[in-house]
Amino acid sequence: MTAFTQALRAEVAKVTTTRMWWVIAIVMVGYVVLMAGGLGAALGFAAGQDGGGLPPGVDLSSTIYSFATGIGYVFPVIVGALAVTGEFRHQTVTPTFLAVPRRGLALGAKFVVQCGLGALYGVLAFAASIGAGALALGLAGLETGLGTSAVWMLVARGVVAMALWSAIGVGLGALVRNQVAAIVIVLAFTQFLEPILRLVALLTPVTQAIGQFLPGAASDGLVGASFLAVGGMGGGGIAILDWWQGGLVLLAYAVLTTVGGYLTTWRKDVT
Repeated sequence: MTAFTQALRAEVAKVTTTRMWWVIAIVMVGYVVLMAGGLGAALGFAAGQDGGGLPPGVDLSSTIYSFATGIGYVFPVIVGALAVTGEFRHQTVTPTFLAVPRRGLALGAKFVVQCGLGALYGVLAFAASIGAGALALGLAGLETGLGTSAVWMLVARGVVAMALWSAIGVGLGALVRNQVAAIVIVLAFTQFLEPILRLVALLTPVTQAIGQFLPGAASDGLVGASFLAVGGMGGGGIAILDWWQGGLVLLAYAVLTTVGGYLTTWRKDVT
């Protein structure tokens, strides 16, 4: 058994022997069900009214299902960050480094395992958004889109996006070892700073082009839909990256934060 395989098994054990991952998953599923079902019903009703619905060119079912990543992505980021910062908070990082002396392997194992966990979160989030959203659309007498390949391709890309968000969380946790600080940064950026930046980016064509490379905008590009289209942002004529471009940008954020964390804090002495 190779050292990396041992590190992977250890990381899987750390995840599966704690309640954190499934508690956060339950919260995420409940949140996505509430938002996708509630707003799905509202949008479904509006779509049946004269002059109601989404901007031209925006698919209603895809928009509702994209709530899985559009609002659910914060959860894998938090889980990924906690996987690293928890090592320092609970002083388990020392035995981790003793078991895996090559620290790059230890961080790489976290990266891989958390990507897998993020993908699982993606599956759960889309199960929630599709279940609640399709029900709302069906009750409104609208097409659910579940018989089209485009919706399932969106789901597949969304699962990849959630995996990459979890990897970004690992990188952030490696950069910011303080658990409270890492969580505050995640919430402040995802819930306040980036939405404001994306709104400001709509002001001119130049800022729109730059805004496409923000993490959330890149994620929307990878998925191919965004709930921000509800407010006229991120869709309805607003340019977003192609799915492969968005995926590469999101992967770059994951790699850069993780490598940056390894070079700046992960290699430091621990006590």
